[in-house]
Amino acid sequence: MTKPRDLKKLISLVLIVFVVMGTCSTACSFSEVMETFHGPAQDGLIVELSPNVIPLAQTPAAPIVLMPVASGTKVDSNSKAVIDYSNSSDGYVMLKWLTQTSNQIRVQLTRESREAEVTYTYTIWPNGNFEVLPLSDGNGKYIINVWEQTQGDRYSLAHGTAINVTLNDEFAPFLRPNQFVNFDKDSDVVSRASEIVSKDYDLLKKVSVVYGFVINYLSYDTDFANSVIRGEKKGYIPDLDEVLDRGKGICFDYASLMTAMLRSQGVPTKLVIGFAGEVRHAWINVYSEDTGWIDRVIFFDGENWTLMDPTFASTASNTATLQQFIGDGSNYTVLTLH
Repeated sequence: MTKPRDLKKLISLVLIVFVVMGTCSTACSFSEVMETFHGPAQDGLIVELSPNVIPLAQTPAAPIVLMPVASGTKVDSNSKAVIDYSNSSDGYVMLKWLTQTSNQIRVQLTRESREAEVTYTYTIWPNGNFEVLPLSDGNGKYIINVWEQTQGDRYSLAHGTAINVTLNDEFAPFLRPNQFVNFDKDSDVVSRASEIVSKDYDLLKKVSVVYGFVINYLSYDTDFANSVIRGEKKGYIPDLDEVLDRGKGICFDYASLMTAMLRSQGVPTKLVIGFAGEVRHAWINVYSEDTGWIDRVIFFDGENWTLMDPTFASTASNTATLQQFIGDGSNYTVLTLH
């Protein structure tokens, strides 16, 4: 299994993001239905899906930016949806809705497991474009079901399939863009990362430079955050070039921007959805060639590692109470990886 050559030092960086508009978890109402079968649901099945279950979700500029492609060599489709899994070994599938509709479209993706199964829920827009969905849970059998809103929180199954996935390498899902971390080789976010990150930087330096840029460049958009909380921005997903242009955002923007910049520089980076205390958040883990994936250890002062949250660092003074909270890994609970 190939490991990135430039990853030489231990580092993992955590970034909190309010995912107040919702994300995936086994707690959604659909989970009760999922427990009754271990394959694609039958067409016409009706379930209730909460309206706040919203989508979850790269690589070098000096190296090469790895872009998802709908190759068309392995496809499962019907009159409503196309699921292209030609490149599932590279850690993603692509899905497109085919018809015009004013109904909400949801996709739910689950890897079968003898342990606790996690269902990832995404929103698909009927705009004729493919959406990229990461296969974040590694090798195994994945169930992919596409649901179309019928009324309110009720959805009917429009299409479903199952695929078996064997990744080319474990980093594949975390080196490419997806619905939550959306960019391409021509994005401003990739250009900006290339400007501030030298190809000769080691892992620690890459993370440090990107971290410093994000927390100093962005200011927290309280008004926008409140609009999300009030439900006025349902389904919000960052447009990272717009985030750069306006220079401010909510915590989701912080997380997505930093993940994109690191992935574009060849650093495998996970966007982790979970809880900080009792509040839903997300943070970032990166990979060290020497030690593998490291969770929640994010700030290195030359001698010691300290948990440091970039969103907190950019919006609040480093009081003793704050440092105590973000320095205690027990305050963070992982739900899903993206």
